[in-house]
Amino acid sequence: MGAMTTGASWEGEFARWLEPFLVALGHKGRRRWAPAYLRGLIGPGDRKSVQPMARRIVPDDHEQLHHFIATSTWATEPLEQVLLARADGLVGGSDAHLIVDDTSLPKKGECSVGVAHQYCGALGKSANCQTLVSLTLANNEVPVPISLRLYLPESWAQDGERRRKASVPESIVFQPKWKIALDEIRRVQAAGVAFGDVLADAGYGVCAAFRHGLSELGLTWAVGVSADQLVFAKDVRTVVPTRTGMGRPRRRVRVSAAPRKVKDVIASLGTGAFETIQWRRGTKGPLAGDFAAIRVRAADAQKVRAAAGEKALTHRHGPGEEVWLVCERRRTETKYYFCNHPETVSLRTLARCIKARWACEQAHQQLKEELGLDHFEGRSWHGLHHHALMTLIALAFLQHLRLRENKDSAQQPAA
Repeated sequence: MGAMTTGASWEGEFARWLEPFLVALGHKGRRRWAPAYLRGLIGPGDRKSVQPMARRIVPDDHEQLHHFIATSTWATEPLEQVLLARADGLVGGSDAHLIVDDTSLPKKGECSVGVAHQYCGALGKSANCQTLVSLTLANNEVPVPISLRLYLPESWAQDGERRRKASVPESIVFQPKWKIALDEIRRVQAAGVAFGDVLADAGYGVCAAFRHGLSELGLTWAVGVSADQLVFAKDVRTVVPTRTGMGRPRRRVRVSAAPRKVKDVIASLGTGAFETIQWRRGTKGPLAGDFAAIRVRAADAQKVRAAAGEKALTHRHGPGEEVWLVCERRRTETKYYFCNHPETVSLRTLARCIKARWACEQAHQQLKEELGLDHFEGRSWHGLHHHALMTLIALAFLQHLRLRENKDSAQQPAA
């Protein structure tokens, strides 16, 4: 793991930093095994499943370590609350981003909870895997993942025998990923975690209900959308029907112009609308792309009514919230985004906000490659979430060390 996680100084800092989590655990036995499991995740070793870690840290107590993580049904909520407070202290603030995404864990067989043939981002194709919806708090390119929740496919949610064998709680029902994400965002808000906006890729952004949910929570957001997403012009008008003659009154509301696909709207702006913007410096130099933006109204209003009792506009959605439509063009790809930032925001700010989402990918990579998120070999609901939570706590501690080290370096006088 590097120099910052070796030596007595690390052990002492780890014990101090972990204390609030142990208080939240309460149970004496769990207070012993949680630090042992975390040391196994943080310490050296290629494999971070129970048996290899037990051989390295508690060679005579494999069964106890396995019981703590895989068999016991202790509640994760108290530790999750401590994690949110720790993450807020590390990177929270009005300039922080709350990033929604999901990450997949390839799996063989059919018995591990939630495993199904579905798109697996880790492999770039459909395969047998588990999918976890994730939330990451990030600031100044420092990500701290704060939530991992298993997406339970309908085939699992409706199969009583599989649920029983994997100990899926009765309260867990099928929810699409965007609903899981919204529930977790509400939990983060209720805990008082400070962030300036919510970011998500098109996997979430194409869902109008997800965008509506963010707006109803009073949040600023920037999300990916598809090239075929329909939008109305900013100044589109709804036309209320009036009674004509002696016949029945027309009840259908109309609009002054038809919606268009976002790719066609951007194409109509011409190349002169694009501006080259650098959003950060990478290991190989500045990262930049060409961006353009225009104010539009998303074609996703559920109903457009002139008054109580009016029929919906058409079978299509009507003009919804006014947003920024942003296009990003790079050599190999073109992407589109909706952002509900104020009309006065600069294109540079929109671009840098959109590109801040990369931090969650870095965090997912570290959770897997360094902390063994995808190494868990148990099959139960509780075991998977216990292991996932331990990896989140471990990474939060590593980010604590990183930030402290950076602060100490900045305070040292120049030679």
